[in-house]
Amino acid sequence: MSDFVEVDVRGLSCPEPVLMVMDAMDEHPGKQIRVLGDEAHTRTNIERTLEYHGKEGHTEVLENGCFTITFEA
Repeated sequence: MSDFVEVDVRGLSCPEPVLMVMDAMDEHPGKQIRVLGDEAHTRTNIERTLEYHGKEGHTEVLENGCFTITFEA
């Protein structure tokens, strides 16, 4: 069993990635969530959503241009 819930939002347009992250937060309270995405504006929107909900996330930009955001739901 994985230590985190992965939410893959690559190739999706907003607001779908943000809605998927919010669903994951609701469905998995207290668990680690890792979001994998590929668009800078999507990353910004998810980071803003986490901030709005009082969540602290760790963002990492990968060499292939994708990003991960890890946070506790």
